Amino acid sequence: MLRRLETDIETARRTFTDTRWGYMRYTAAPRLRSARHRPLRRFSLTLLAATSALLVSVAACGSDDAETPAAGGTTTDANVLGSVDEAAGDPVKIGIISDGRSATVDNSAQFDVAEATAKWLNERKGGIGGRPIKLVTCETLNDPAKGTDCGNQMIENEVVAVAVAESGVVESVAQPLADANVPAMFFGSGNQTLLSDPESTYLLGDPTFATLSMPISVAKDKGVEKVTEVVIDVPAALDQQRIAPARYEDAGLDYEVVPVAPGTADMTPQMQNVVDGDPGVVFVVGNDSFCISAFNGLRAVGYDGTITAISQCITPATREAVPADELSGMVVSAITPGGGTDPSSVLYGTVMDAYGDDIDLEDTSPRTMFISLSGLQAALAGISGEITQETVNATIKAMPEIELPGAAGLRFRCNGKASPDYPAVCVRGGLSTTLNDEGKIQEFRVIGYSPIED
Repeated sequence: MLRRLETDIETARRTFTDTRWGYMRYTAAPRLRSARHRPLRRFSLTLLAATSALLVSVAACGSDDAETPAAGGTTTDANVLGSVDEAAGDPVKIGIISDGRSATVDNSAQFDVAEATAKWLNERKGGIGGRPIKLVTCETLNDPAKGTDCGNQMIENEVVAVAVAESGVVESVAQPLADANVPAMFFGSGNQTLLSDPESTYLLGDPTFATLSMPISVAKDKGVEKVTEVVIDVPAALDQQRIAPARYEDAGLDYEVVPVAPGTADMTPQMQNVVDGDPGVVFVVGNDSFCISAFNGLRAVGYDGTITAISQCITPATREAVPADELSGMVVSAITPGGGTDPSSVLYGTVMDAYGDDIDLEDTSPRTMFISLSGLQAALAGISGEITQETVNATIKAMPEIELPGAAGLRFRCNGKASPDYPAVCVRGGLSTTLNDEGKIQEFRVIGYSPIED
């Protein structure tokens, strides 16, 4: 028991302290080569990124313990592939970077998904500007030096753009690309340097969704006037309070934070204080063992209001340790729609079935590559004439707001206005799901969205 407690504490510290997308922070190796040095700007809001990074850490780490629960077996329908619109002419080189397989991560299926996605785009979507996509791949092995090398390889191969699902060495990958102004579309990141680049970095995730937009949206939906956050007591998680109060005040909601030490097995006393304070919606932020204690503590003191939580709270261990009726009705953030019958899942499943080879449709990590690459192609629908890094950047910035392929109704626009603080962000809002009486997903819903203005 003592060893497990020590492990839980260390896990929590690693998760929230000095993280880059759910990994321990690395120092990038010196750049091997770049066209020019353009340091990505840094901001002081590191902790919001650290907590929002939890949403992506599951996919980036390839963990079997945490998950975005599937809504059921994925349905396929050949009609959604679209009519034949085959690309022709000289190929357009698009870079694909993934951590691949290493001692700590196995995202190797992302390369298979990228290949299947490119085949579909070339056969049914006219490639890019009518020309076929040619993939140039690089594997980082979750090593910062190799991440920098992958970025430089893309420059050397003269790709016109790069798609990255997620990476544990994301800044190492991004820096040389930004230095050379190579358009790079990432599934998402809490990394401040990426979020702050206004020129050639594009992020398909709202960094404030999980920790701010979601609980605010849930409170408004439920008609309550307060959110109480039960948060793991480590500095990086708590530091977000510099941002949160103003956001809640703007939303017309009261806000209270209740920090609890990592490894606290019985949270009944803390949860009694929560309930005594008229909590409104209770929002839980931590790893699964922390969340289990919080959920069971709320049950013990008779809390019957709405609970919302980040996706890392819901794992097989959570379902074993928390009664199903306590999980029922809980609103949880989702990384991607992991399976199910919504149109975006049908599209993803059908493309992988038609063009891929034995790809696990319930695994969220490969799907993020589909979203990144097909999102890049969709953003370039208006491109014509010469296809270069410069024209790609200009076309992406001028794109209208459109639906993000494979993302259950999320929309995106990369004109720098999706997030007032982060010019690289292209999405406003995110996905949530309400758990059924078995603690599993019923359906996915976009919340926290509003149109991205001109």
